[in-house]
Amino acid sequence: MSKLYITATPIGNLSDISLRAIETLKRVDFILCEDTRTTAKLLHRFKVNTPTISYHQHSKLKKVERIVDLLKQGRDVALVSDAGTPGIADPGGKLVEQVVRELGSQVEVVAVPGPCALTAAASVSGLPMDRFVFMGFPPAKKKRRKFFQEVLASKYPVILYESPHRILKTLTELGALAERGGSDPPQIGEGQTLPGLQVVLCRELTKLHETTYRGTPQDIAKKLKTDKIKGEFIIILKPYDRK
Repeated sequence: MSKLYITATPIGNLSDISLRAIETLKRVDFILCEDTRTTAKLLHRFKVNTPTISYHQHSKLKKVERIVDLLKQGRDVALVSDAGTPGIADPGGKLVEQVVRELGSQVEVVAVPGPCALTAAASVSGLPMDRFVFMGFPPAKKKRRKFFQEVLASKYPVILYESPHRILKTLTELGALAERGGSDPPQIGEGQTLPGLQVVLCRELTKLHETTYRGTPQDIAKKLKTDKIKGEFIIILKPYDRK
């Protein structure tokens, strides 16, 4: 039976890769990469010579069919993302879904766990994270307000991903919407108050310039404007208590 290994790779610090991940990448027949150039640096560091195949969000159906065909032939394949655990807010999840749908029990899908920005940020947030909601990347254009209303209406902390190009816009929109009570127009009941929204923002996790910001969206936006904005961001929002 062929195996598809969902293999976590470092989110920044290459030393975070596991021994099992290295062994898996050396043993499989092919490695599926979000960006072969990015993965090549990792493979070179750990002397992995396994052939690579590109697989990303813009890959066409023929690429998926080729991957499924390799598994049908009994080949073992490892799936990696540019950083972190595949399938978490990246196209890897769709591939696994397709493989399971088409091959079912003919292939074994195996997790090779490791680094993940989602759990790394949660662990240092200082917020109660026994329960939380992960909502991935906010919409780039359409339905952003509705998305943020759902975020602010959550009973549990919410974790989001955001790009450096939209982080200030997202913080501004969250702050403005929170001031309106999480809705437009406001829907705060009689006698209720809305304390400032608590936000934890992590960037460059595990890297040299790793930074964690804490405060309101407005406070953090001001700090970011004086810092160099780079890297992906993880936002954790603590729901406010209505009293």
